[in-house]
Amino acid sequence: MTEITSPNWKLVEVGRVIFIERGADAGKLAVIVDIIDHKRVLIDGPTTGVLRSSLNLRYAILTPFVVEKLPRSAGSPTVAKYYKLSDIDSKWAASPMAKKLASRATRSKLNDFDRFKVSLLKKQRRSAVQKAI
Repeated sequence: MTEITSPNWKLVEVGRVIFIERGADAGKLAVIVDIIDHKRVLIDGPTTGVLRSSLNLRYAILTPFVVEKLPRSAGSPTVAKYYKLSDIDSKWAASPMAKKLASRATRSKLNDFDRFKVSLLKKQRRSAVQKAI
């Protein structure tokens, strides 16, 4: 007998953790507290410094993390409590997206001499690979 399983989609749902891509809170995590309509959600991020506000979904990236059992339209203290219980910060730090953002930030802070050193190291690595082949 064939078993039907639901796909592992990232749905817009209460408790879904989002990464804010644009706006005043760009680069921060927040939690969807309520769904206003098909384009806007009410978000809150009491532990990340995001004030409770509405956000257009165009400016958010849905993450695979969900704050479990978060009640709909929960207040900031409740969101903070469930956020800490779900241990979202450590899950986010271990995610590939957070690592990629950290490496981008590091690379953007390089000065000219640091970029030169990186190019020399890449050149050394290429020559070592060519010798090994």
